Formats: sequence, C-alpha cells, structure tokens
Amino acid sequence: MKNLLKNWNRLSLVKQIIIGLLIGMILAVTIPDVAQPVVILGSLFVGALKAIAPVLVLFLVMSAITQHKSGQQTNMKSIVVLYLVGTFLAGLVAVIASFIFPVGLTLAKGPEGFTAPGGVSEVLKTLLLNIVDNPVNAIANSNYIGILTWAILIGLALRSAPETTKTMISNFSEAISKIVTWVIKFAPLGIMGLVFESISTNGIDSLLSYGKLLAVLLGCMAFVALVVNPIIVFLAIRQNPYPLVLKCIKESGITAFFTRSSAANIPVNMKLCESLGLNKDSYSVSIPLGATINMAGAAVTISVLTLAAVHTLGIEVDFATALILSVLSAVCACGASGVAGGSLLLIPLACSLFGIPAEIAMQVVGVGFIIGVLQDSFETALNSSTDAIFTAAAEFKEWRKEGKKIDISKVA
Repeated sequence: MKNLLKNWNRLSLVKQIIIGLLIGMILAVTIPDVAQPVVILGSLFVGALKAIAPVLVLFLVMSAITQHKSGQQTNMKSIVVLYLVGTFLAGLVAVIASFIFPVGLTLAKGPEGFTAPGGVSEVLKTLLLNIVDNPVNAIANSNYIGILTWAILIGLALRSAPETTKTMISNFSEAISKIVTWVIKFAPLGIMGLVFESISTNGIDSLLSYGKLLAVLLGCMAFVALVVNPIIVFLAIRQNPYPLVLKCIKESGITAFFTRSSAANIPVNMKLCESLGLNKDSYSVSIPLGATINMAGAAVTISVLTLAAVHTLGIEVDFATALILSVLSAVCACGASGVAGGSLLLIPLACSLFGIPAEIAMQVVGVGFIIGVLQDSFETALNSSTDAIFTAAAEFKEWRKEGKKIDISKVA
C-alpha cells in the first residue's frame, strides 16, 4: 500500500484526474447501483471548492493590495480588455455559425420557478447592487463582485497599517492557499464521483434528438478554444500560443468541465497561475473577476439558442441585427452567474431583441436545460480556462516588451 501511494503521488495531477475519470466511467457503465455511494465524493469536492473560494478571494486580494508597493505594475487593464474582446468574439463566432448551420428546435416546456431578467438594464442593475452587497452576505452567497469590492476597499484602507497587521493578513492568505492545495489533491476522487453521477443519472439517450444543436454549440466552443483564443494570445505574446492554451485547458478546463461552476474553479485557476509564475497581485484579482465577466462560453450559448429560436419561428433576420445580438450576448454573458446553468436564464433577454414572446423564450430555456449535461460542462470549461489563458497572456505580453524570455514549453 505504501508503494502504491508513493507511485500515485509521482503522477501529475492531470494524470491522476484522468485515472479518476476513467474509473468513474467504468463504474457508471458496469455497476451503477453498487457504486452509487461514490457520488458523495463529487459532492464533497465541489462543496469544498465552493466553500473555500470566497474566503480565498477575499484574503488574496486584501493581501495583494496591502502589500502592493507604489509604482509596482499590474496588468489588470490588459486582462480586462482581453476578457471583453474574447467574450465578444465568441458571440460573433456563434452568430456566424448559426447562419451557416441554421438549427430548428423541438420546443420543450420551460423550467418552473425561474425568472429571467427583463432587460440589459436589469442585468447591469444587479451587477451594481452586487457591488454594495453586505460583505458577510457576499461571502455566504459567493457574490464575487461584492467580495472583490470589499477586499479592494479593505486592502486600500490597510495600506498604511503597521507591518504586523499586513503580515497577519499575508499569513491568513498563505494558510487558505495551503488549504486549497489540500482540497485540490482530492480532485481525482471528486472527478470520479462527478463523472459517475453524470453518466449514471443522465446517460446520453435524452440528448440524441438535439444532436445538431449540440454540434453547433460545442463546435463553436471548440473553435473559440482552439482557434480564436490562440489567435488572441499570439497577438499578445507573438509566439506559438498552443503550449499555454493547451496547458490551461488541461489543468483548468478538465476540472471546470465536471464542477460546472466557474466560481468553484477559482482555486484551481489560482494554483495554475502560481505554477505559471505569474504576478500574484494581478491574478488574485483577475481570476475571480474573470469568473464573473469573462464568459465566452455563455456568449456562445446565448447566441446559438436565441438564433435557433429565430430559425424555428421563421423570423427573417439580417446579419446587422444578428451582429447586434453578438454585442448583446457579450453584455448578457458578463452578467451570467458563475454557477451551473447561469447563462440559460439570459436567453429570454436576447430573444426579446427579435420580439420573441417570453413564453416561447422560456421553452427555449427548457431545451437548454435538457442539453445542459454537455452544454454547461463545455461552456464552463471554456469560460474558466480562458480566465487563466488571458491572465497569463497579458503578463507574458509585458515580459515580451521588457525583453524577458517567454519559454512556455517549460510550463506546458
């Protein structure tokens, strides 16, 4: 047993996760009833990530700001620009794909108990109200906009505090980061439980009738991940972007695929940025911010499903109007919740652009929930891995300007 543990620890985390994934698939296919208790492993893993992430963000950001030296450079402006450009281009890709491969829907009954926002102003209002949320409430409800706001304000207020106070905050930050390391070590068991639950509960039978819709959705997301994002990274760092892109997909995307929560994946992205040698002052802010506003996958989902509704109803749409949709989907995506299924409830808002009644729009949301097993998993994997990709790209861009060598192959 001791030798087995030693050999296990020698494997990289990604290899361990792949093994856990394969075991989960085998158990779900062969003995689903007997192996049912492994579901708890997935629930515990996601629960632990969601529990630690808000506290981690609060202390990391506070520590980064209190320790920040005057004149020390961060890359936040470049990162935010990359987030917004990437989200818009994802929506644009989805619009173009929907015109090339128009999809019709067999409308399903919309989910009960959900209320879609009434307009872009309501989305923006919610974001602004989240900024002034009670700090305890923000942490309890994983409101990362509120957590970031309070962390920045408290950090600024403590800039002139005694060094002992700053050291204490730094020590708390390091302690919570250590706990995150412990939680992530259990990722293989968590992924095993999550993949087992997904396959044994949902299967793939219910998805077959929506094959074409899924093909367009997942094709767009794959195109954004493997073509659009690499082009953006190349323009920033002027060298082969794929070692960085594939590393982030491998180490962040796989975990996000199964947790289906950008918020839960924040600790994973933090560790990834640390392994890439990035500036903690930048990534401690950009990663939780990205979990809120960097939503390329959500922009794809909103655009594809909205235009599918348009094609189903036979509404004539010119490309200029569809282009407006790509802008609207990007704005809506920035307001999407960082939890599973968060983008689907913004579809009625986008449908209103074409005069589609709310009753029909909510039926489209129902279709989204049917295919959500795959749609939301791929969407979250794209969203979360892109947070790390663009954070790294912005910093590597500064390295290039300074003449510092960027050897991405060493971190791939």
